[in-house]
Amino acid sequence: MSFPDSLRKSLSENPQRLALSFLGVEITFGELENYSNQFANMLIDQGFNKGDVVGINLPNIPEYVIALIGTHKAGCIVSGVSPLLSAVQIQYQLNDLGAKGKKVALVTLDAVFEAHINKIAPKLPSLALVVTTSVGGFLPKIKQVLGKLIGKIPKGKITPIEGKTVLDFHKDILGKFSTELPNVDITPDDLAYIQYTGGTTGPPKGAMLTHRNAVSDLLIVQSWLDWERGDYFALSGFPFFHIAGLFFCENCLYLGWGQCLIPNPRDTDHICKELEKYKPLALVNVPSLFQILLKNPNFAELDHSSLEVCISAASPFPKESQVELEKIVGEGKLLEVYGMTECSPLTVMNPSKGEKKLGHIGLPILNVDLKLVDPETDKIVALGEAGEILVKGPMVMQGYYNKPEETKKAIDDEEFMHTGDVAIMDEEGYLRIVDRTKDMIIVSGFKVFSSKVEDALSK
Repeated sequence: MSFPDSLRKSLSENPQRLALSFLGVEITFGELENYSNQFANMLIDQGFNKGDVVGINLPNIPEYVIALIGTHKAGCIVSGVSPLLSAVQIQYQLNDLGAKGKKVALVTLDAVFEAHINKIAPKLPSLALVVTTSVGGFLPKIKQVLGKLIGKIPKGKITPIEGKTVLDFHKDILGKFSTELPNVDITPDDLAYIQYTGGTTGPPKGAMLTHRNAVSDLLIVQSWLDWERGDYFALSGFPFFHIAGLFFCENCLYLGWGQCLIPNPRDTDHICKELEKYKPLALVNVPSLFQILLKNPNFAELDHSSLEVCISAASPFPKESQVELEKIVGEGKLLEVYGMTECSPLTVMNPSKGEKKLGHIGLPILNVDLKLVDPETDKIVALGEAGEILVKGPMVMQGYYNKPEETKKAIDDEEFMHTGDVAIMDEEGYLRIVDRTKDMIIVSGFKVFSSKVEDALSK
């Protein structure tokens, strides 16, 4: 099924259920349904057709989730655009997206509009529409004014751009367009996302993910974790423009769970207050954020009994810190997982029930074929030896957008994705990452894994 089809139950079955919590503002699934329909109908009114692209250039605020669902309802493709990118990087991504004659829209912050978009607009021929908002767009007016006055909410001036439509998210879309679900035929094999991934060499590449890729990984991971629909809550500091944050958000929407939106993950006092208020079932973060939380004494004082799982992804997590975290949240609650943008993203996880091995990314999950090979010969390595992870399954991307040569290098004739990550598998099938193929250091002819050096330094 398509991603919007997979959300029908959540959006319509219990409209009063809480979907989003954002700085004291709460939005229900019924409101999310109406807002996203209005966004979709606005895109159609602006001449956007199935297969056109919407770049979402926002932190984790309600407008991101509304634009995400609304874009898919209109049959368009979502592309996360990090607000941390420079003007040159934004220009590259938007022009790459529009290279095949696709119409491009950008949803951005007023501060980014003034700092970057206004200046690069003449160099963006495919950009037809810009929708602007503020970090405090959903906050009460008094909080918006005060937030901007004391500098807590960034601000920027919105001005017309020649040859492009500029709309305000709240004044021009919400309340103005129909709340009826648009009638657009979306199939599982239509593109849902073009998510850019930096890699270690060359310009960023857009991984093309279909609705089938996205929904299959949702179902696989939920089955693996034994997650069910229900009145649950979850919290993550992962940004939605990153595949890990996007996947977390998709899971909550699909399962009908509420989620706390964290616009600034470095504000751990705010995260602790949200943890205390909503008592989430799942906490999903990058290792560095878990480490920042460990430094906040308020985190250790919280009651973590309702927390079932802490999921860590996207980078290595020093084992010493993992032990420290489990002392606070409870033994056996930390779950290291592994994935990449090109795989929608997850392919390897520790078991939710059964042995979790700290310092290991876990076992290949359902519907994943996995092998470890010598990166130079492509021959399968012996158990206990380091080899590049190759994966195959319904979650693997269609290829890199506009980059057929890069696609050939990444996905071989047997449809295995070459991840570039080097791992060792033990006798029980658990995998441990030791390096990236491009990061291996040769010292006196010997291969040295950079993770060994990092491990020594972290100790």
